[in-house]
Parts: sequence; C-alpha cells; structure tokens
Amino acid sequence: MSTITPCLWFDDQAEQAAEFYTAIFPNSRVGTVARYPGDAPGAHAGQVMTVEFELDGQTFTGLNGGPHFTFDEAISLQVPCASQEDVDHYWERLGEGGQYGPCGWLKDRFGLSWQVFPRRLTELIDESDPETAQRVFAAMMKMGKIDVAPLEEAAAGAAV
Repeated sequence: MSTITPCLWFDDQAEQAAEFYTAIFPNSRVGTVARYPGDAPGAHAGQVMTVEFELDGQTFTGLNGGPHFTFDEAISLQVPCASQEDVDHYWERLGEGGQYGPCGWLKDRFGLSWQVFPRRLTELIDESDPETAQRVFAAMMKMGKIDVAPLEEAAAGAAV
C-alpha cells in the first residue's frame, strides 16, 4: 500500500519552512532537496523545487510553486499534546512570527494553520455527561492557547 504524503505549496520558502518545522518537532529531518532545471518556467536553474521532510515520522513535501496559491484555514495540521508543557512549546515555537488565533489555532510565519491542543481536551469534551462537555467546550471557546487547568475546573463544575 502506498503512503499518502501531504504536499505544501510555498511561494519560494519550502526549504526554510522544512528547516523551521524540523527544528520544532522531535524525530524530524529534512530529506531530499530537488532543484529546478535551467528550462523551468517561472524558476531559475538551481532554485529549490521540492523538499522532502519528516515531522515526527510523518512525511511531507514542500513545493516552491510561486505566489499563485496560499494557505488558508480550510487545511490545518493538528498537534495533539500529552501535556501542558507540550502545548506551551508547540504554541510558542510554531507561532513565532505568525499569528495566534482562538481555540488553539495559529498561523505560522509561512501562513500554514495549526491546531495545538492537549489530548485531555478531547477526552473532556467526549465526556458522556453532556453538561460537563458543554462547560469544557465553553471554557475552550474563551481561550487562545489551550490551558488544561481551566478545562479541568470547568469539567469539575466551575463556572465558565
């Protein structure tokens, strides 16, 4: 069976993005860098065309395709975290030079959207008690970076 590899379209920053992302995630690396030949339309000979990279074992391709397409929130990468420390790390590092949004969403410096959240959030919202899930959801809706402690307090019955 073949593997599905997401291809991320960049104007001309695929290599910089791959280096940025692989410096943030463990078990990550930049792989093959392919360059445009001399006769490629819209590119000069030797310019980076594609960069293969892995983020914690997931393979991606970065393509320098020019300014024709840009990222939007219709596609995002999720980073479910085991701890608040992990949330803090990924939120701060991925958001450097980008934009922080609501409910754990951010755009990195390249315009790619990410969702950084603790796995505990999903557990609390999936709670069998609908009132608990609603309190947790309401607490999350007031956050930028997701903070586990107020979510736990909301689950325990604290007013949001």
